[in-house]
Parts: sequence; structure tokens; C-alpha cells
Amino acid sequence: MFSPEGPSLRELAVQALSSVERGYDLLAPKFDHTPFRTPDSVLDSVALALKRTGPFDAGLDLCCGTGAGVGVLARICRESVTGVDFSAGMLDVARQRVRPAGPRVDWVRADARALPFRSAFDLVVSFGAFGHFLPGELPGLFGQVRSVLRPGGCFAFPVVAPPRTGSLGYWMLLGFDMVMRVRNAVWRPPFVMYYRAFRLGDVRGELERAGFRVELVALPEFGRRGDGSPRVRMVVARLPY
Repeated sequence: MFSPEGPSLRELAVQALSSVERGYDLLAPKFDHTPFRTPDSVLDSVALALKRTGPFDAGLDLCCGTGAGVGVLARICRESVTGVDFSAGMLDVARQRVRPAGPRVDWVRADARALPFRSAFDLVVSFGAFGHFLPGELPGLFGQVRSVLRPGGCFAFPVVAPPRTGSLGYWMLLGFDMVMRVRNAVWRPPFVMYYRAFRLGDVRGELERAGFRVELVALPEFGRRGDGSPRVRMVVARLPY
């Protein structure tokens, strides 16, 4: 799962027994060498789909980590791009590694549940961060996204179809979630990372309750499953003008 440049088992254990913020501070220098980073194929596909959706002036990468999503926004936003994350370590790495030509790039340390912006962006994206939010936190999180978007603004993020019940991927995700629940039952501070808790149907309903019009866009580069459904979709949630 990890390249030679990635974290050791000991480092992963220390990170897993820390808080989410501290764990990512520790992981930051090696994060891009782990499977937790969104693959370039997904980033490129989302960028291509958003180019057809724009134009956009100002973009925000929510829970930006080491800045992969900022690179996507820099391709499609004309004026400015902002990356926000609550891990100082991840932001430090992002500042060093992501220096795109084109729009101005700013980095802001903040919690996604209390964003320090109001009606400042045309587009908000997020990649791979939603497992860190419990289902009960989604209404507040989506409310924050709404508050930072301008009228007509767009909130977009990719969603991978869940593995088939009984498949190896299904059991791996189920096992990971069970380990995390046991860990959080016996150890403090908690480390919230539940990959199976972010269900598309529930997410769509919460977005609509937050005032978004929701569209699901298939990302054709990843093909379709045996039942004909897309392997990867992009959720496009728009605010009315």
C-alpha cells in the first residue's frame, strides 16, 4: 500500500493514536506517498469536468491537505484559489510543493466546521476528506460551505461507488471501520476516519436540505460497473442565484 518513501508502521501507529489534527501534522511530510492522497487520475477527471461547468473566478479547496485540489482549482479559476485545512503540518507541505502559475494562491488554517469566509467563492471542492466527519456533522458542514459561496456558486467533489457486498474491498473497508470504532471506544482523543459512513443518498439529501440543487455527473474515464452504474461520480451542488 505504501511506497518506500511513505510512513513506517511505527509512524502510522503513532499517528493513529493521536488526534486527527496531530496525526496529520505528523503524517504531512510523507502524506503524498500514501494511498490516502487522491490519485492524479481522479484529480484530472474532476478538473476536466469542472472546465465544462465553469467559468469560475475564485475557488476554495476544503480540507486541502497537501494541496492536490488547489492544483485542480488553479487550472480552472481565473482570479484566486484558497486552500483551507486545520493541520498546520499539511499546510506547510502544501506551501512548499504547490506553486502553480496563474491565479493567486492563499493558504488558511481553519476548521471546516467554522470557516472564516463569507460569500467569497464561486467554487468549493473537496477530495477525500469526508470520512473525518460524522453523519451528524454533515448539516453543519454543508451549511458552512453554503455560507462561503456566492449566489449561483458550486460545491463539487468526487464519489467512488462502494465495493460490492462480499468483495475484498467491502471486507477491507468494513474491517477498517471496525478497527477505528474499537480504537475510539478505548482511546482518547478520538480519531474520526470512517470510510463507510459517507453514503451518497444521505449526502444528497443533506445537501438539498442545505439549499443546494444537486446533480450527479458520471466521470467516464473510470467506466461503469456490471450493473451499468458509474464507478466514479462527481457531485455538483449549486446554489440558486
